[in-house]
Amino acid sequence: MTTPAPPTVPPDLTAEERDRFLLGLAVDQARTGWEEGGVPIGAVLVDGDRVLAVGRNRRVQMGSAIRHGETDCIERAGRLSAGVYRRSTLYTTLSPCFMCAGTALLYEIPRVVVGENRSFQVSEELLRSHGVQVDVLDDPDCRALMARMLTERPELWAEDIGEQA
Repeated sequence: MTTPAPPTVPPDLTAEERDRFLLGLAVDQARTGWEEGGVPIGAVLVDGDRVLAVGRNRRVQMGSAIRHGETDCIERAGRLSAGVYRRSTLYTTLSPCFMCAGTALLYEIPRVVVGENRSFQVSEELLRSHGVQVDVLDDPDCRALMARMLTERPELWAEDIGEQA
């Protein structure tokens, strides 16, 4: 079985269009995760115009305690040099938890683009206090995915963020 080639960023996009396109890839991952019975959070790691990896929350699917969307994405990128991480951008459909923010800080990822932070926001100030540029797009698709999960499977969300259901 071969791994599909990573998606390519279309040329001639404005910065905003580029962010929306790349966040859309993360949304696709989130939808796939939901369809698999998991938590609908997706992520994309990008170096310039090169997509390094996509990932999604796979805690349920893998029986994992730590496979959030961002950590799955970074794991799927494989072993990269520190320089690659230090010029990359991490796109995520939901504001990262402390574990995922810590992973971004460990690898010195300089920019995190967040799809939505209305339903969850704990680490944005931590990231900013360490010099990370955090941009929140307040994307309606990201909001809809989280609203659906919070309505249909609140116990799964509580488990994902370490709270009592």
